Amino acid sequence: MTSVTSPLAGTAIGLAAVPDPVFSGAMVGPGTAIDPVREPSAAVSPVDGVVVSLHPHAYVVVDGEGHGVLTHLGIDTVQLNGEGFELLVNKGDTVTRGQEVIRWNPAAVEAAGKSPICPVVALEATADSLTDVIEAGEMKAGDVLFGWQ
Repeated sequence: MTSVTSPLAGTAIGLAAVPDPVFSGAMVGPGTAIDPVREPSAAVSPVDGVVVSLHPHAYVVVDGEGHGVLTHLGIDTVQLNGEGFELLVNKGDTVTRGQEVIRWNPAAVEAAGKSPICPVVALEATADSLTDVIEAGEMKAGDVLFGWQ
């Protein structure tokens, strides 16, 4: 089983509370979401693996079991065209859990009129393949969000 950890410090809110129907309806996949602390920080890798997709606002890391985890930094942040996001790794890089991937400022995202809420999604998973999904409470980067069988 893979443990997926929080890429950010903040409050776990669950996918249903994400202000985007694609995420709140779990159309991308099951998981949870973090309402991040409003200070400049780096989003970190939620698993050990390879960065298979990397955009200023989102990244996917696939672990050794083939589990792909999407971290999406804010909602509709693709519209910011990378402004305020700094990539710290490259697509194809092998990363370790907790390694910094993208530096950003959730407060600046919010000031630009976007939600800074961050879905953390198990791609190509079913809801019943996840265990102990955290949907409430304060989280530090690296705290376990859910297990994936």
